[in-house]
Amino acid sequence: MKIQRKVAVTALFAAMATASLVAGAQTIRVANQGDALSLDPHSLNESLQLSVDLNVYDALTERNKDLSLAPGLATSWKQTSPTVWRFELRKGVKFHDGTPFTADDVLFSITRAAGDGSDVKAKVNDIKEVRKVNDYAVDIETKGPFPILPDVLSDLAIMSKKWCEENKAEKPVDRRKGIENTASFKANGTGPFRVRERQPDVRTVFVRNPSYWGKIEGNVQEVIFTPIANPATRVAALLSGEIDVMEPVPVQDVARLNASGSARVVTGPELRTIFLGMDQKRDELLYSSVKGKNPFKDKRVRQAFYQAIDINSIQRTVMRGASRPTGLMVGPGINGWTAEQDKRLPYDVEAAKRLMAEAGYPNGFEVAMNCPNDRYVNDRQICEAVAANLARINVKINLQAETKGTYFPKILRRDTSFYMLGWTPTTYDSHNALDALMRCPNDKTGDGQFNLGSYCNPKLDEAIAKIKSNTDPVQRNALIKEAFAMHADDVGHLPLHQQSLAWGVSKKVSLTQRADNFMPFKWMSITK
Repeated sequence: MKIQRKVAVTALFAAMATASLVAGAQTIRVANQGDALSLDPHSLNESLQLSVDLNVYDALTERNKDLSLAPGLATSWKQTSPTVWRFELRKGVKFHDGTPFTADDVLFSITRAAGDGSDVKAKVNDIKEVRKVNDYAVDIETKGPFPILPDVLSDLAIMSKKWCEENKAEKPVDRRKGIENTASFKANGTGPFRVRERQPDVRTVFVRNPSYWGKIEGNVQEVIFTPIANPATRVAALLSGEIDVMEPVPVQDVARLNASGSARVVTGPELRTIFLGMDQKRDELLYSSVKGKNPFKDKRVRQAFYQAIDINSIQRTVMRGASRPTGLMVGPGINGWTAEQDKRLPYDVEAAKRLMAEAGYPNGFEVAMNCPNDRYVNDRQICEAVAANLARINVKINLQAETKGTYFPKILRRDTSFYMLGWTPTTYDSHNALDALMRCPNDKTGDGQFNLGSYCNPKLDEAIAKIKSNTDPVQRNALIKEAFAMHADDVGHLPLHQQSLAWGVSKKVSLTQRADNFMPFKWMSITK
């Protein structure tokens, strides 16, 4: 095994050395366990892809290092009526191909994000109309009062209308159907970095944009992004100096990297919540031994699964303490979270067995479980632990763990019975999670777009609609509390934990780690 690993590491280093022939003191080599699945920023609402793509593209608003809202392609914004926001646009900005940025690109991008194939519809489903005031101002009218619209737009990339039309990329790449277009492999944004080379699952090379409208604080001129799936290989590459930044760091290697003298581990809490979802819509599960009915429609079964999961053991043995067990679908740092509500149902195998028996499944049943193996920290190992826990109540899990390149298209088609997902509310507000994960799905409007098990409670939907339009912070937070209580009472999903961030960083590199796990290259520097 050691010989095989050494050969694999040597082969990797040889390949990376070829890519780094031009690398100098201002080149940073970043490795992640997986790749961004596309350069199309509207094709997948996944934080790694958005993190990578938003180094190339800009949004109307953006985030500071402390996650506070800042001007982006819009210099200012204000409400001109309860349902209309006016955004004043930045002048003198050019796309990487030299085309000037104007209001037409904003209208085009929001329409594109709302169209067929888009995976970011949830960001724009409350927009009724976008109107051009002049070349450098737009009015965005929402379907009702929507006080957090500027927050929602902070990671909605603005694309060039002219470039998309010329390259037949008017519609987003549809990950569910495996449809690709030019925007999959090429990019033309207004951001601080340009794409020089794209080899999916091998290497993507970014170079500094000399005509960027904003400030690039770091000195990095080139970023080489490489997916390295094997955790041990990533660690070895960092320790040998073949890469400069890696994430995530395996929890068992944190102390080793900190003691290495050449690297350190940058840690912090992450806003992402990891949870499990279940198909609660179909009358018969697609992948189960139960025929003629759907056991997940029974709250007693959902609660039994919940109470059979030993989350403290998972925290201790799988995550080695680098997680925070949660009873809510959001964590600390998200508006609407309260410690009072963040309490899990007790781990109780005997109670879970009684619930299964009451529901008519004293001998359990078989069901397939879909999990990624290269997206979240120890994702496969978590699912293996859950499967072992559920075996105690006679549930046989047929675990299907796979790379996110095939995993996400599958579950986004709702071709699943039981699945894992992680979610970071990009607005840092509970409405985002409620609307995207817990609202009754409606493919036409984009409501509940990532409610992949189709959990549905019309009363909860009413509360979510009120939260969206309420402008009184006290009333709004009371509505959020009510909504979370309804979801918890239904056992609509099985929350697990918020994972901790762990980036391995060369001591030659300085960077900023944000709690949303985005990695802006413009804040990175390297010394000789």
